[in-house]
Amino acid sequence: MRHREVRADGTSLLRTLAETLMFPTILFLGLLFCFTSAFHAPRPHDARVVVAHPGTERVIGGALRKAHPGGFDVTAVANAGEARRAVLRRDAVAGYAAESGHPVLYVAQANGTSLEQALAQDFTELAARDHHKLTITDVAPTVSKDRNGTTLVYLGVAWSVPGYILATTLLRVVTFDRRRKVITIAGVAAFFGAVGYLVGRWLDYLPDDPSAMAIGFLLTMAVGTFSAGVAPFTRKFFPLVGMGLFIVLSVPTSGVAPVPLLPTFFQDLHAVMPLGNAVDALRGLLYFDGAEVLRPVLVLCAWIAAGVTLLALDAWRHRREHLTENAEEEQQDVPEPPAEDPSVEIPAPTALPVRPHHHFGEPLPMLEGTVRDDERQPVRHAVVTVMDGRGRQLVRTTTNTQGEYAVTGLPEGHLMLVVSHPGRHPVVHQKLMQPGAAVRADFTLHGHTPWASFQALSQH
Repeated sequence: MRHREVRADGTSLLRTLAETLMFPTILFLGLLFCFTSAFHAPRPHDARVVVAHPGTERVIGGALRKAHPGGFDVTAVANAGEARRAVLRRDAVAGYAAESGHPVLYVAQANGTSLEQALAQDFTELAARDHHKLTITDVAPTVSKDRNGTTLVYLGVAWSVPGYILATTLLRVVTFDRRRKVITIAGVAAFFGAVGYLVGRWLDYLPDDPSAMAIGFLLTMAVGTFSAGVAPFTRKFFPLVGMGLFIVLSVPTSGVAPVPLLPTFFQDLHAVMPLGNAVDALRGLLYFDGAEVLRPVLVLCAWIAAGVTLLALDAWRHRREHLTENAEEEQQDVPEPPAEDPSVEIPAPTALPVRPHHHFGEPLPMLEGTVRDDERQPVRHAVVTVMDGRGRQLVRTTTNTQGEYAVTGLPEGHLMLVVSHPGRHPVVHQKLMQPGAAVRADFTLHGHTPWASFQALSQH
C-alpha cells in the first residue's frame, strides 16, 4: 500500500507544493495573458476622430468602418479649426479636414507615437484614394528626448510599484500604528514625487511644469495607502492582490501601448486603474494645458480614500473583537495582523538577543524586560514563555546574564507571560500589546520551592 509523504506538521507534500507554487503560477498566467493580449498587434478600438464638415464625415466614417470595423468613432465638427481644437481639448485623438483639396490630419505625439503613426497610415491611404497628399500637423509634440511619448508611463511605474513595496515593508514595522504608517506613506510619496520630477527635468525628459510632482505624490499615495488598507483583509493573498492590481493589470493599461490601440477590456480597466489615470493627468498637465485632468485626479483620490476607509474598517473590526473578549483597556488604534508576503520577512513571534543599541535593519523588540530575584539580582537562564489568549505558546526564550529578554513579532491583544526558573516560584503575568510602542514587563521570582506553582500577579 502506497502512503503519501507527510511533513512533520501533518501537511501532505502535495498540498505544500501546491501552496508554494500557487502564487508564481497565477502571476505567470496573469502576465502571460494580460501583456500578450494588450500588446500583441495593437490596432484602433473605438478611437475618437473628428472630421470637418458633416458631408465629409459620412464619407470618411464609412471608409474607416469598412477598413477597420469597430476601430473608429467618427463625429463631425464645423471646420478645420474645430477639428484642431478637439484634439487639443482631448475630445478626439485625431482631427481631419479636407478643405480645398488639401487634406490635413491633426494629431498629438503626446498621446503616443505609435498611435500617431497608425492614424497617419490610415488617413494617408484615404487621402491617396482621391489622389491627394496628406499633411500631418502635430498639435501637442513631446520634448525632444521623448520621441515615443512613453516617458510619462515609465515615470508613473517608478512612482507606482514602490508604493506597493512600501506598504509591504511597513507590515514589518511593529512600532508604527496605522496613523504613523499613513503619515510615512505620505512623506515618502512627497519625496518620490519631487525627486522623480527633478530627475526627469535634469534628463530633459519632461517639460518644465512642477505640477507633475503633485500627480506623482497622488499616485504613490494611492497605491501605498490602498495596499496598506487591503493587506489585513487579504492576508496571505496580499502579494497576489497587490501585484495583480499594480503590475499585471496596471502596466498593460498604463499607456505603454496608447489606450485607443488597446482592446476594449483594457480600455475599460484603464479608466479605473491608478497608473493609467496618473499618466492621463500628467499628459493633460504637461502637453494639453490642463485638459481632462480633473477626472483622473479624482480617480487617484478615490483610491486613497478607499485605502483610508479599509484601514479604519480594520481598526473598527479589531476594536469590536477586543470588546467581545471583554478587554478592560480601550484601544484608540489597533495594529493589523502581519500579512504574508514572500518579498519581505514576515513578522512572527521571535526571540531577540538583547542589545543596548539596534543596528540598521534589525527588528525592534515589541516586548522586553528583566527578571530578578528577591535581592534584585538578575536571574540568568530564566525561561520566559509567551502565550496567546487561548493558551497556545507563541514563543519561548531565556534571559541573558543580566536577566534580560526581548521578543518581537507578537500579535495584538492580551498575552500571557509565564516566567520560571528551577527552584523558584513561577510567575504568570498578563500584558496587553499596545499599537506603535514596545511593552515592558519586568518580573521578580520569589523564594525557592521543590515543585512548580503559579502565582498570578496584577494584570496590566
